[in-house]
Amino acid sequence: MEKRVSLKDIARKVGVSTALVSYVLNNQKENRISKEVAQKIREAAKLLNYRPNHIAKSLKTQKTFTIGLVVADIANAFFSTMARIIEDEAESNGYTVIFASSDEKPGRSEKLTEVLLDRQVDGIIIAPAEGTEAHVRLLHQKGFPLVLIDRYFPTLEISSVAVDNEEAAYRCTAHLVETGCRRIGMIGFKTTLHHLQDRKKGFVNALKDRDITAEKENIKEVSLDASREEVEQALAQLLAGPQPIDALFFASNKLSTFGLIYIHTLKIRVPEDLAICSFDQSDATELFYATLTHVRQPMQEMGRQAVRLLLQGMNNGETVEQVRLPAELVIGQSTQKGSIKQ
Repeated sequence: MEKRVSLKDIARKVGVSTALVSYVLNNQKENRISKEVAQKIREAAKLLNYRPNHIAKSLKTQKTFTIGLVVADIANAFFSTMARIIEDEAESNGYTVIFASSDEKPGRSEKLTEVLLDRQVDGIIIAPAEGTEAHVRLLHQKGFPLVLIDRYFPTLEISSVAVDNEEAAYRCTAHLVETGCRRIGMIGFKTTLHHLQDRKKGFVNALKDRDITAEKENIKEVSLDASREEVEQALAQLLAGPQPIDALFFASNKLSTFGLIYIHTLKIRVPEDLAICSFDQSDATELFYATLTHVRQPMQEMGRQAVRLLLQGMNNGETVEQVRLPAELVIGQSTQKGSIKQ
């Protein structure tokens, strides 16, 4: 096995002290070192193929400069985009991110979190799965730096970043009413996750405030890991009968993706026969013939705030801050009658 190049090897080659090499390679006290000497040290390090000993560095600083990130599903467009934003933001602050997907399974989420702790990450950002409240509380009680993103538990005083889901769903539903729709349906999730319940609450309240009854049969809930067939069945029920819905609110981009694929196979004109609004969208929904009216979450700001809060907790101790950001309603063709030439 090839011998690992040390700071002493570089110092010997350049003819300077080991401390001076350390200062240069760690970007410390450079204003006290001539540019020529610093350049020689970096060139020697490159020539000798020097690689920093992060294990030794972490033992000295008590930091690994790594952050753990646990999301529900890295294949989901929302979470993959969020992961990239967090990765870029963390890198700009000198940290590397280790990703993991819980697949909405509490046991898997808890196991992955423990693996990240064993890897000595300095902090974790989590989009918690349903049923992990007790585990998250335990992590927090142990004083481990932790930030929740996209989701949160109202009973826990833990730093978190999310959008105002209820207000966003309210605006989306109100928009459907303003276009003249009255028989408005919703496809959401059968879950206790607070942010998804808030979307249902916003939907119901928007109708109630406009003297429209949120009919129980017009609200369908599918499992968190719903298949395409499950969404199609819920949609078929909403479109059946003598009084089918004239508008539909999808509570997530996963649901709208499955739903639009099914709608495309039917003789239903969007938005003339059925107006559609969705919470988030995906690349797949952009292929639909009518551009989708949707709630756009401020993902860049969510990722930036999550990293900021985590760094704050890691460097300055616990300061609970729960950030709630407004979302934007983007009006597309799917709710504007007459916007598409049939």
